[in-house]
Amino acid sequence: MESQSFNDLVMWRKERSFVLQGNKCIKKFPDFELCELTSRFLKAVVSIPANIVERHKKKGKINKLRFFNIAQSSIEECNYIILSKYLDYINVNIEIQLNSLI
Repeated sequence: MESQSFNDLVMWRKERSFVLQGNKCIKKFPDFELCELTSRFLKAVVSIPANIVERHKKKGKINKLRFFNIAQSSIEECNYIILSKYLDYINVNIEIQLNSLI
């Protein structure tokens, strides 16, 4: 049975936590990354729950799966977490925390 609201979806609630933590993390990035890594990372992070929500009311299995696929692609795009660690913008504890939320 389809839930009445996307707020009922466990995956959406979990991804909302990821967005909050990811946003908190990128606020510590250097200013010169604002137009590059920061904006790309944030776009990928917010795309995940946005596509889960958009998928929620779509009709048809194929259409619904397409939005899950887009969300999955955004998760893969969050390799910016690894890059951020390599660049010393985040520490290993934050990397682990963000990856566990994904």
